[in-house]
Amino acid sequence: MADPDDISSNPSGNSTFQEIVEARLSRRSVIRGGTVVAAAGFIGATAGVGSAAAAPAPAPKGRGKGGRGLLGFQAVPPSTDDKIKVPAGYTAEVLIPWGTPLSSRGPAWKKDASNTAADQALQVGSHHDGMSFFPLGAGPLGSRQGLLVLNHEYVDQVLLFPDGDAQITKAKVDKALAAHGVTVAKVAQVKGRWQLVDSKYNRRVTGSTPVTFSGPVGPAHPALKANTKPMGTLNNCSNGQTPWGTYLACEENWNSYFGATDSSWKPTAEQARYGVSGAGGGYKWHQADPRFDLAANPNEINRFGWVVEIDPFSPGSTPVKRTALGRIKHEGATVTESRGRVVVYTGDDQDGEYVYKFVGSAPWKALRALRKNPLDHGTLYVAKFNDNGSGQWLPLKHGTGPLTKANGWADQADVLLRTRQAADAVGATKLDRPEWVAVHPDNKDVYLTLTNGSGWDNKVNPRKPNPYGHIVRWRERRGDNTATSFEWDIFLLAGDPAYDPQVTLAPEDVFGSPDGIGFDRDGRLWIQTDVSNSTQNRPDRGHDNIGNNQMLAADPRTGEIRRFLVGPRGCEITGFAVAPDQRTMFVNVQHPGEATTFWQAAPTPQNPNAVSSWPDHDPAGRPRSATVVIRRKDGGVIGA
Repeated sequence: MADPDDISSNPSGNSTFQEIVEARLSRRSVIRGGTVVAAAGFIGATAGVGSAAAAPAPAPKGRGKGGRGLLGFQAVPPSTDDKIKVPAGYTAEVLIPWGTPLSSRGPAWKKDASNTAADQALQVGSHHDGMSFFPLGAGPLGSRQGLLVLNHEYVDQVLLFPDGDAQITKAKVDKALAAHGVTVAKVAQVKGRWQLVDSKYNRRVTGSTPVTFSGPVGPAHPALKANTKPMGTLNNCSNGQTPWGTYLACEENWNSYFGATDSSWKPTAEQARYGVSGAGGGYKWHQADPRFDLAANPNEINRFGWVVEIDPFSPGSTPVKRTALGRIKHEGATVTESRGRVVVYTGDDQDGEYVYKFVGSAPWKALRALRKNPLDHGTLYVAKFNDNGSGQWLPLKHGTGPLTKANGWADQADVLLRTRQAADAVGATKLDRPEWVAVHPDNKDVYLTLTNGSGWDNKVNPRKPNPYGHIVRWRERRGDNTATSFEWDIFLLAGDPAYDPQVTLAPEDVFGSPDGIGFDRDGRLWIQTDVSNSTQNRPDRGHDNIGNNQMLAADPRTGEIRRFLVGPRGCEITGFAVAPDQRTMFVNVQHPGEATTFWQAAPTPQNPNAVSSWPDHDPAGRPRSATVVIRRKDGGVIGA
């Protein structure tokens, strides 16, 4: 995910969420059923505080035991060990690490990183991130086998090549492209253990796979004309899953792959707003492949920054970039339904950016009956949060408000190509790195992780600075997720009370930088963390009590929160999927062994295991991102 040290400016001067919430936090109430902090707002509202006073959500029927809540496991303590830790009575097994061949006849993983680009294109990619599970079969069978579809966000080029990245060649670019993208893998329980199995569905979508475009920025749009045919998807972070059975991959820090060999090249205002620079983001691909040279191939970069729809059940289908959802650094695309219409929430993961919502123009089933894709027909909105606990969704629609020809906006395609600038223009609220979104399965309340903020405007909310992050939630008007107004509050303030007295987490539950988030069917909220490796475990950064990155579970009814999993050294915990019977959970461990200041170590070609050797713990190998399968030894529901 985005580096928390990558801080944007405040080009528009819009009101910040930090400014808006400051007063509300000073009036917050503490839900002491556990350790969750809630601003006085629409849930558990204090009478007379603000204007949002909706009644608390009722407890789901038949959930929990004896009214004790949803969490039934013993919390895991913080850890700095190089291993996965889960609660007593649970198991965690490694599945499909980077380099796993997608077929029993495919090229084997080579632990010295000598696999070629052609090999990598037939293997599981690197840096596992968001994922979804698509059952194969009805009833119990669908909980024992399915298609696991997962993103591969980026690569560590020191670990990807035997000699590292001191020199970048076209062959290295090709291998790096093959390690990006998406994996579709059939997994099944075989003799009681989850395994990858041969299947016609197994495939890779990489940085070189042919793609097409749909929506207002169609394939013939002049901004998409480049030196090659459209291909590839890069830096896919979180994801989404549509009700018609497709997968949404989300392109986040796509600007990092591009640079200019011509030192006189300068970015346009639009490009600068997305963080594009001639120096590039460190990959140096533009030095070896003109496809990524901004001076030689200026429109290639316009092909990135989109939500990409992939049909996992059609191995020969072409991925489609759905441009009606806007062009930003998409953290995810969380899909829900309301009155038959599809609603997609997406955060733009950079400090000072926005959260967006796409609302379909008609019921998705009716659109599909007309052979129209529901993601091509609708309105994109951006959120504005008010200091009285209310909020509005502002349409990013050409001809509406300031988005007119008179103000320099040519058409709807122009609005979507310059989504950030359009959001600036309408007056959206800037946030502390808006990342994953989750929608409660019962009451449809919406939860958004705000990972952390730098204090770039000196009013970073809800702290100055906000190094630990927090979670905000809102309820759309009348519980209708297509509505254009909402009521919001602060659900949880992350951090360590030893360093910040505002934090009410119990010492055993402290954590920082909430990132991944998702609900299971019973309403447990699963929270995953991404504390930067420049901060992780360091007492001088207030993180010595937190340990490695982790996963927690919260009960929104009671406010109780418990740590469920701790990852190995240098990793981020990300990606979340649960089998229909809730007895298997899939979680991703991304970039174990990444350079970490706490251990004052960084992997090198000569010593790739300097920080971590997980999951193989092979002295002659290297750390690998991987999916972990979590189950209860007694076969019960995860977390209950």
